[in-house]
Amino acid sequence: MKLTILGSSSALPTSERYPSAHVLNVHEHLFLIDCGEGTQMQLRKCRIRFGKINNIFISHLHGDHVFGLYGLLSTFNLMGRTVPLSLFAPASYMAKLSSHLHDFDINLNFQIDFHPLAGKEPVQIFENKHMTVTSFPLKHRIEAFGFLFREKPAERNIIRERIEELGISVAQIRAIKKGSDFVAADGRLIKNSDLTLDPEPPLSYAYCSDTAYFRGLAGVVRNVDLLYHEATFATNMKELARQTGHSTAADAAKTARAASAGTLIIGHFSARYRDIDPLVEEARTIFPSTIPALDGFTYDIAELARRIK
Repeated sequence: MKLTILGSSSALPTSERYPSAHVLNVHEHLFLIDCGEGTQMQLRKCRIRFGKINNIFISHLHGDHVFGLYGLLSTFNLMGRTVPLSLFAPASYMAKLSSHLHDFDINLNFQIDFHPLAGKEPVQIFENKHMTVTSFPLKHRIEAFGFLFREKPAERNIIRERIEELGISVAQIRAIKKGSDFVAADGRLIKNSDLTLDPEPPLSYAYCSDTAYFRGLAGVVRNVDLLYHEATFATNMKELARQTGHSTAADAAKTARAASAGTLIIGHFSARYRDIDPLVEEARTIFPSTIPALDGFTYDIAELARRIK
């Protein structure tokens, strides 16, 4: 599981930071999370293949999180895409998107499978053989959602020498990898622990932007390996954060600490902060395992988890 930051700025982009967009790579399945202006440019700079993006998640309908999607869909069309695209976004978005496509006379060559986000409770919205995705409500000026990506536990790793020694068939190996014990030809019960090794633990990533601080969020993302939490402002601007439905770096750190997160990555920085080091240090005074979201950087979540342990 690897996270690439395409944009870490808030509403105003800067010369060094684009608006919000992340790409999460899970077993070579790419998930685009938010799609601010300039996302296409960043995808190219980061050498991410457009055709591998089949699922897009939009947290809310403020422009810095969605304006890049119109151009990206048009580019998909120009590149000859025919594979369906799954789009997860607030329920009202499909009407807006349809209007845009109509106004600009864009006839897509591919189908958009729209999955409306709604509700006041966490809901599983996606599942494949490797992982699940859960959406959950945030606290912003308009309806907004976070996303929790969780890997499923992997199958156990067989000890090949023991398998060959006992002459275990392929069909039996499948059951053993799922945790079953084995009965040998002479009737002996061979424990699964004598035949396999533990797999790598499943990883998780939570995306929380935009949101004001609220205590209930920590329970939703508890024990997550990597928590992305917006940190638009420093604490000396906490009143502005409250008024605009955003968080300070300290707010993000409080949530990470309460959630027992592995690592906190902060972003959605206000354009007023050319230097984000003070925001990172503010968060680290509360939650030491804090890193900044940097445009163009890829973070290996497994490696971050190993460092914590």
